[in-house]
Amino acid sequence: MQKSSFIISKMDCPSEENLIRMKLAEIEDIQHLDFDIPERKLTVFHLGAHSRIDEAIASLKLGESRISTEATDQEVFDENTRQRKLLWSVLIINFSFFVIEMATGWLSQSMGLVADSLDMLADAFVYGISIFAVGGTLIRKKQIARLAGYFQILLAVIGFGEVIRRFINMEALPNFSTMMIVSTLALLANGICLYLLQQSKSKGEAHMQASMIFTSNDVIINLGVILAGALVHVLQSNKPDLIIGSIVFVLVIQGAIRILKLGR
Repeated sequence: MQKSSFIISKMDCPSEENLIRMKLAEIEDIQHLDFDIPERKLTVFHLGAHSRIDEAIASLKLGESRISTEATDQEVFDENTRQRKLLWSVLIINFSFFVIEMATGWLSQSMGLVADSLDMLADAFVYGISIFAVGGTLIRKKQIARLAGYFQILLAVIGFGEVIRRFINMEALPNFSTMMIVSTLALLANGICLYLLQQSKSKGEAHMQASMIFTSNDVIINLGVILAGALVHVLQSNKPDLIIGSIVFVLVIQGAIRILKLGR
């Protein structure tokens, strides 16, 4: 058996891990995948050459670099029987906050919250694809991925249109306190999701868990919305909210494109 190690520079969240898992599921020679998100490292245990693995990972454009391939005698791997339950848990948390942030975003006139809700939905899509595609055919997995990707892009484009409309027209200021409170709760939710997923790997190292939480794009987005809420209050302008909303919509579309690549 061979062991190939990769550095994936853009793998800073469990949703990227699931994208990689789904992509590599197409390769029969792979025996086991070991992810270290804080270190952005992936170790693939496989039979035969590594060329197909290189191509599959490269197609996701996550800043991959293979650092080594060597022979290994390891044949037994600890498979976590709680993985499916944990995926359901983080899916429910992400989808719940999609609903909460979407509703409070429209009520508070905050495009930052609306955009962040779509980022939560994007993660829920990835976890959902991982769950529902288990045991299914490759065609089924690709159909689900395409549907999720196109739906996500549609919502992001609608959001961009609303941002442009609000830039042009005079709109009431977003409710900054709602922005900050809901984003803080979303920050805690993301932290819980990341903690649960890291615990499932049984690494048990607190500094590794903290490292993963604070390098996540999701957490950075939440902090961005909190900052935008503060600036809305200080500057008495809706521009900070519209700017952070635009940035997050771009990230949502990028994530949707990665999901669509799984449908090819």
